[in-house]
Amino acid sequence: MSNPEPFAPAAGPLLPPLEAGQVVDGFRLVQRLHQGGMAWLWRVSHPDWPQLPLLMKVPRIKGGEDPATIVGFEVEMMLLPLLKGPHVPRYVAKGDFTTRPYLVMEHIPGASLRAQLDAAPLPAETVAAIGARVATALHDLHRQHVIHLDVKPSNILFRPAADGSPFGPAVLVDFGLSRHDHLPDLLDEEFNLPMGTGPYMSPEQVQFVRSEPRSDLFALGVMLYHLATGQRPFGAPESVRGLRERLYREPVPPRVHRPELPPWLQEIILRCLEVDAEQRHPSAAHLAHDLTNPDQVPLTERAARCTSPGRLHTLRRWVQALGAEPATRGGAGRQLERAPIVLAAVDVAGASAALLERQRDTVQRIVATAPGARLACVGVMKTARLGADELTDRQGNSLHVKGLVGLKHWARPISQALGLAEHRVTFHVLEAPDPAEALLEFAQRTQVDHIVMGARGRSALRRYLGSVSSQVVARADCTVTVVRVPSEEAE
Repeated sequence: MSNPEPFAPAAGPLLPPLEAGQVVDGFRLVQRLHQGGMAWLWRVSHPDWPQLPLLMKVPRIKGGEDPATIVGFEVEMMLLPLLKGPHVPRYVAKGDFTTRPYLVMEHIPGASLRAQLDAAPLPAETVAAIGARVATALHDLHRQHVIHLDVKPSNILFRPAADGSPFGPAVLVDFGLSRHDHLPDLLDEEFNLPMGTGPYMSPEQVQFVRSEPRSDLFALGVMLYHLATGQRPFGAPESVRGLRERLYREPVPPRVHRPELPPWLQEIILRCLEVDAEQRHPSAAHLAHDLTNPDQVPLTERAARCTSPGRLHTLRRWVQALGAEPATRGGAGRQLERAPIVLAAVDVAGASAALLERQRDTVQRIVATAPGARLACVGVMKTARLGADELTDRQGNSLHVKGLVGLKHWARPISQALGLAEHRVTFHVLEAPDPAEALLEFAQRTQVDHIVMGARGRSALRRYLGSVSSQVVARADCTVTVVRVPSEEAE
C-alpha cells in the first residue's frame, strides 16, 4: 500500500516556503486553504483570470522522502491538462520542477464528500443520488481514457446544483495515482507496491493491476456501503496482508447493519464489491443507470443475503485466492467499447410494422457486437404544454403501461435471439411535450453511446417543421443511427 510522502532530488535545492502575498509566475497567493502531508493548497488570483476562482496545488518538497510523491505529482501535471468537462477542475497552468512545481486549476468551493460520512447512515434515496452523480463523473473520466485509481470521499466535490438540490454534478480531483490508456504509467514503471488508499483499493489493485476501470466502481461501492450503513466493508487495513483479505473475505451484507435498506440497494452495493471485476457493472454508466432506475434492478441472491459469511465459506474463498492471478485488462477505452449503452427510441404506436421490424434488426446487430452492452428501449408519450392530457385509452387502460408493454413486446425477439440477461434490457416511457428534447435529455443523463431511432416518410410538412430524428441527429453528442423503410420515403 502506498502512502507517499514528499520527495526532493538530493541534488536539488529546497525551495523557500510560500507566503500570502507572494507572486509565482504571475499568480498571487491569497490564502492558504490546506496543508497536507503531500501538498499545500492555495487560493490564488491572476489578472488574466478575473472571473474564475483559482486554486494552486504545490507539492511539499522537504528532501529525503518517498519518491512516489514526486512521481505522482508528475502524473497529475501530465494528466490534468488533457481532461475536459464539468466533472474535473478546469486546468489553468503548471510550473516545472526546475524552478517551482505547481498546478493551477479551477477552485471548486464547498466541502468534499468526506463530510457526508460523519452523517452516515444516510437515507437510501440520498445514497443512490450521490452514487449516481459520482458514477456519471467516473464514466466521463473513463471516456477520456483515464482510470482514477484513488476514488475516495475526500477526492469528490460537487458543483452547485441548478435545481437547488444538495448535490450538483460531481467533480473528481487528485489524479496523482491515475492511469491514462495512451500515456506512460510512471507509477507502474517505477514502483512495485499496491497504489491507492487502503479502505477503497480494489482486489486487482492489491495484485498490482492498474489497467482495470472497474477498480473505480469497487471504490465507489465501498463509499456507498459506508454512506448506507455507517460502516466500512473492509475496515482500514494498514498492511498488504490486511489488504489481501478482500480477495477472499466477503463484506457483511449492508442489510445486516440496516434491515430497512431496500434489497435493490444491497444488490447494487454488493455487485460493486465483487472480487472479480467481470462480476461488477460493465461500466460506470451502467451503475449510474441502476442507481437512478432502482425499479429495474434485477435482484439476485446478493439482494437476499442476511447473514455474515461463515468460516467454511471464507476458508474456501481463501484457498481459491491462493496464487490466483488477476486478468490483465485493456484499459478504460477498451472496456467501454465492450459495454456501450444503446438507446432504441421506438414509436410502438405510430410506426409501421415494417419500420419497427427494420429498427429491431438494426438494434440487434449493434448489440450483438458488444458483449456487455445495455439496451434501453425508450418510448415517448407526447403531452400537451397547456391543458389536461389523456392518460388512458377508450377502454380505460393506462397509456403509460400500454407503452411499456409495447416496448417489451418489441424487444422480446432481440433478447431471445441474443440470449440477453434481464439486467441488460430496460424499458422507459417518457412523458414530454417535445419528444426530441426528452430523448436528448435521457441520452445525456444516462451516458448513452448510440441512439437508434426510426423515421417515417419525408413529407414537405415534416421537412418544414423538422422531424424528431433530424433534431436528435443535429444535437446528440453520441452516435445516432436513423432507420427508414425505402417504400415509405415518398409518403
